[in-house]
Amino acid sequence: MCGIVAAAAQRDVVPILVEGLRRLEYRGYDSAGVAVLTGDEIQRRRRVGKVTELDQAILDQPLQGGLGIAHTRWATHGEPTEHNAHPHISEDNLAIVHNGIIENHAELKEMLKAKGYRFESETDTEVVAHLVNDQTKQGKDLLAAVQAAIHELQGAYALVVMSKADTSRLVAARMGCPVVVGLGEGENYIASDVQALLTETRRFQFLEDGDVAEMTVSGVRIFDTDGNPVERKISESSLSADAVEKGEYAHYMLKEIFEQPRALADTLSERVAGNRILEAVFGPKAQAIFEKVKRVHIVACGTSYHAGLVAQYYIEQGAGLPCRVEVASEYRYRNPVVSEGALFIAISQSGETADTLAALRYAKESGYLATAAICNVPESSLVRESDICLMTRAGPEIGVASTKAFTTQLVALALLGVALARHNGMTDRIERAYIRQLLHVPVLVEHALKLEPQIREWAKHFADKRHALFLGRGPTYPVAMEGALKLKEISYIHAEAYAAGELKHGPLALVDAEMPVVAVAPNNALVEKLKSNLEEVRARGGRLFIFADPDAGIEPSEGMEVMTMPDHIEPLQAPLVYTVPLQLLSYHVALIRGTDVDQPRNLAKSVTVE
Repeated sequence: MCGIVAAAAQRDVVPILVEGLRRLEYRGYDSAGVAVLTGDEIQRRRRVGKVTELDQAILDQPLQGGLGIAHTRWATHGEPTEHNAHPHISEDNLAIVHNGIIENHAELKEMLKAKGYRFESETDTEVVAHLVNDQTKQGKDLLAAVQAAIHELQGAYALVVMSKADTSRLVAARMGCPVVVGLGEGENYIASDVQALLTETRRFQFLEDGDVAEMTVSGVRIFDTDGNPVERKISESSLSADAVEKGEYAHYMLKEIFEQPRALADTLSERVAGNRILEAVFGPKAQAIFEKVKRVHIVACGTSYHAGLVAQYYIEQGAGLPCRVEVASEYRYRNPVVSEGALFIAISQSGETADTLAALRYAKESGYLATAAICNVPESSLVRESDICLMTRAGPEIGVASTKAFTTQLVALALLGVALARHNGMTDRIERAYIRQLLHVPVLVEHALKLEPQIREWAKHFADKRHALFLGRGPTYPVAMEGALKLKEISYIHAEAYAAGELKHGPLALVDAEMPVVAVAPNNALVEKLKSNLEEVRARGGRLFIFADPDAGIEPSEGMEVMTMPDHIEPLQAPLVYTVPLQLLSYHVALIRGTDVDQPRNLAKSVTVE
């Protein structure tokens, strides 16, 4: 959610900080701020709204310095106001930026008030600022003060602190929220995401939980939770700075929709040979784990949860293994029963989703056979903490509404399903057939993207509507759920999805001419039943918009618009290919309605708090 950028340099760091915040805008935020040390004075600018508002404030009241911190905030404690925006300052002595939630902030606040500290915000972050400041008053330097203060904290945090009593260094700490150190030439940086720093460096170190880092212009020292010096691996990022630019596209979301053929091909590349999956791509432990799997438990949030629901079909029908799927925010609060041989699979685009990470950590203590991650960020906590993993190779996804992350998750999960099926009776012939189908998916998605002109026309029928209904059956029911989610996320039209066979059990009461009904109709074993469901809608005056297989036998008629999908889409391919036109429909409806496509209101890209 929130974004952190910090720098120590022998030049003015304000441009570095502001550009870094701009590159983190995709994470979602409601205010932005920056603070730098100028001489022995902390100067700060904060604004509610976008980074452009902060940029203007700096133009109106310039500030500069060689040591600084910056932040984009998504409100958790306190309204999105300027006095709640970061950085927070304690008694003009030190400034802090913070991601995460301090669960015991109320008790700490009362203790600090008793010591005479005054609070200017409603945030939990200001508690940390005063707590560190209080430690410096006891004679500790900044590093020791932060190390002492974090032992008082309960919850999750990524924080960076600077003090006017020590004008040469920044101190960062991590517990449950990502922190990355960027290494430059004669200058160094800290951020919550490598994308913030790609214009400055490609050399990074990733802090682990409990780590505290002390950074100066000349170097970085890292200490573990016990205060012992530690070395963290230096990684070279393969991402380029322009990987997050929109290029010729009006929005990141549209760019990312059209990047899907490449992203899907990249996700399949080097994972198969001779039309067979290479199990080693899951990690050295994978084969031994797969041989023992008797059931699967998938946990995820949002769009990734929908990917898990599709995977349930892949795993149960293809591998013959029982599979359960649930949302991460509910999983660890119900004392799940773990059966022998259960494989726990966590799905997350960022690998830092708080609920999914918490579920993974709970699962690791709960007796599962092993844990697996499907993720887009190789340096993420989810990947580092799982026994095996498969990266989705979607590349940077900036638009808050997930597109290519979802389809690459589906491909990765299909590969996982095939790997599990290999150990549960799938023949070589069937495996090769499935892999051939997956390898053809990028071409089918290319064909689906060519439907955009027709979809743009369909979007006009949705622009003035307040509600929409999405229908699917079998493995395309989760696709309908994802289509409904996309429409509500970026156009703010209330949209819901139902398994089409459930129409008579309630949703049919809502159908009228003012509620467009979108249906996904591949030519599978359920298509005839789906046709009957669609007739129920039309008989009640509903307006249907159907994405149909050319062999499904569904023709346009009064009250029923039909868009013909590419030929020869196999059941394994259908969820991937039918997702694409639903993404385009949501995009063009939002465009007509004039909403913020890439940064929809109230939402964040990476949800790093509960």
